[in-house]
Amino acid sequence: MERLRAEFAQGGLGSPDRLDVLHPERQVVQAGPVGGEPAADLRLARELRDTIRSLAAATVDGGALDPDLVATLNRHAGHAPRWRELRTTPEPHTTERTAGRPVAAALAEVAENAVDLLGGPLRDRLRACQRTGCLLYFIRDASRREWCSAGCGNRARAARHYAKVRRGSGG
Repeated sequence: MERLRAEFAQGGLGSPDRLDVLHPERQVVQAGPVGGEPAADLRLARELRDTIRSLAAATVDGGALDPDLVATLNRHAGHAPRWRELRTTPEPHTTERTAGRPVAAALAEVAENAVDLLGGPLRDRLRACQRTGCLLYFIRDASRREWCSAGCGNRARAARHYAKVRRGSGG
């Protein structure tokens, strides 16, 4: 799931068929009409992604949150009502139902998670990844953590080592 969230955050939304990265493991049973325009869904997903990035950057920088971006996030969070139901066959489990389209429900959940993060107690621990070129944000869970993932940390250390070796050889 982490890889999928990273794909969403880094811009892996090149086509409407990639919207499955939002909620691949969740079984959504739709209560309302299917409908929907894939190009419009993609536009909404990109708008939400860009809004969350901008709000995260402002949070990390200690700046004020843009009221228009906050309104956009809140609009996305309220798009599709969702609820969980208990199912009993083949064994007890829960299923998420939505009165809206599945993509709208998934985007609403992403927006709600961003609302919880940006307005909750973890807000002060939000950090931008320090690897050059990485667009991701993460919750700092250790005082020395600088990167969003071990992979980014490894790439940053390898780049630092490569630069040091090149300087040492006169290159």
